[in-house]
Amino acid sequence: MSRIGKKPVPVPNGVTANVEGQTITAKGPKGQLSVVLVDHVAAEMGDDGISVQPRDESKEARAMWGMSRTLVQNIVTGVTDGFEKRLEITGVGYRAQVQGKSL
Repeated sequence: MSRIGKKPVPVPNGVTANVEGQTITAKGPKGQLSVVLVDHVAAEMGDDGISVQPRDESKEARAMWGMSRTLVQNIVTGVTDGFEKRLEITGVGYRAQVQGKSL
């Protein structure tokens, strides 16, 4: 059993989520993202959020269960908070300069 896969993905206020077959779409203040889940898992919308369940008890389905739930969590996080990359350059001999959005 997947400890991560058991938990439903909560959908916060301001975010609309839609489950159509294997495609999950989330729309929020930061934009719209969608993910297509593998055939080994099924997703459904509930009162407590989006839940992902394996279709059967095969090894592949159990392996994809937690990963699929995390992918759904990532798109919900992306449309609410967005994503950010931080780069830390330390050491002698490394030079970097920012010009606009280019490094």
